[in-house]
Amino acid sequence: MQTDGQPLPGVSYVMPVLNEVTEVRAAVQSLLEQDYTGPFEVILALGPSIDGTNELVAEMSAADPRIRAIENPLGSTPAGLNVAIRASVHPVVVRVDAHSVLPTDYTRVAVRVLQESGADNVGGIMRAEGRTPFERAVALAYGSRVGLGGTPHHVGGQAGPAETAYLGVFRRDRLFEVGLFDEGIKRGQDWELNRRLRQTGGTVWFTPELVVTYRPRPSLRRLVRQFVATGLWRGELARRFPANNGLRYFVPPAMVAAMALGVVVGIVGIIGAALGTGAAWALLGFVVPAVYLVFVVLGAVAVARRSGLTTFLWLLVVLPCIHVGWGLGFIIGFLTRTSELTTHTGR
Repeated sequence: MQTDGQPLPGVSYVMPVLNEVTEVRAAVQSLLEQDYTGPFEVILALGPSIDGTNELVAEMSAADPRIRAIENPLGSTPAGLNVAIRASVHPVVVRVDAHSVLPTDYTRVAVRVLQESGADNVGGIMRAEGRTPFERAVALAYGSRVGLGGTPHHVGGQAGPAETAYLGVFRRDRLFEVGLFDEGIKRGQDWELNRRLRQTGGTVWFTPELVVTYRPRPSLRRLVRQFVATGLWRGELARRFPANNGLRYFVPPAMVAAMALGVVVGIVGIIGAALGTGAAWALLGFVVPAVYLVFVVLGAVAVARRSGLTTFLWLLVVLPCIHVGWGLGFIIGFLTRTSELTTHTGR
């Protein structure tokens, strides 16, 4: 790594790409526009896209020799990251997502913090930005405590050691020491890698100086699929590593279970009231989902009060989709073997 008067270390940007024809150009352009003066390379690991992504990347690579495309036959995120890391040549590896747009000072700041902190991995804040009312509602949910719970990489916080990091700027040698990303974990592989870095004496460092623009999924269907899949793998990771999961991971599944139980008890109350069996008290079960709905409405009002009526109405839909999708996925993942999950999660 750099010391005073010595050249800046080289940087390898690694990006797994699958069906991202609408986003990949902006993501790559943000890398080429970095104000970092050290040497760099951009490595795109291309999965079997069907939307023209690979053809677009081929054009970009032909126009700029700094962009290198390699094949990722499996198509999964961890497999793509690993093939790109193995193909890299520089001592600093910067993970990039096709949905992310890096500010021009991202690499310069990240390398400085990596050196100053002595950490193995440095990450910052994922600032979601939407372009449509639906995407803006998703972005508001991402960046609020009523949405994703208020973790530092979503809402910010003090610089210091962290459990995990968004994206990540790594020391390449440490990635190989811990065995790279686990390709058997389709989602949450960053958390699991950071767990190994910490368990082998390393440090994962959060800094609010790094802020990355993230583009949310553009449709409700894709959003629900994303959070169910994320919940599935978080449930799997909680089962695999029970001692390494904070209480916050169990809040959504507990909420889903409580609401389901409340609805069932409430239905028993309706039947009891109709039959005159004295079970009408069970109608109180509906209090649980009612309280949750009040929470969603009040949370949406607090978060979207200046965002317009359409965004507010979408937020009333987005919040339950995130909470229930993630929570339901967690329960299924916690109770289901990994081999059975892969057919549901795809990438």
